[in-house]
Amino acid sequence: MRHRKKNVKLGRTSAHRKATLASLVCNLIEEKRIRTTLAKAKLARSLAEKMVTLSRNGTLAARRRVIAKLSNIRYAAKLADEIVPQLSDRKGGYTRIVKLGRRRSDSSEMVILEWVGIRPPERKKKKKADTVVTPQQ
Repeated sequence: MRHRKKNVKLGRTSAHRKATLASLVCNLIEEKRIRTTLAKAKLARSLAEKMVTLSRNGTLAARRRVIAKLSNIRYAAKLADEIVPQLSDRKGGYTRIVKLGRRRSDSSEMVILEWVGIRPPERKKKKKADTVVTPQQ
């Protein structure tokens, strides 16, 4: 029985699970929106919201704790400098999960995990090169 067992293992070792979650949160900080499975998104949301709460404190100790969890100084700085000021008026609930449906290959529930109130950057679509076909003589 799983009574009072809070952790979700995701079929990984503890080190692999920590690295996966840190990577998901770093990608969320970078891209502002990520597409993943429901189970991973729920765990990443928990970690992301804890990191925002820590970063709102603004102390050096808090920044070091964020760096220790994310294992990346650049993303910890980006979180503190770009994401947290935009979420400063909120008291919690910094992320949202939007369900997309099931993945065709293995029927996993797919979701989008995104920041609330922060628009993701617009991606420019590449234009197809106009190829001119000249008749050969």
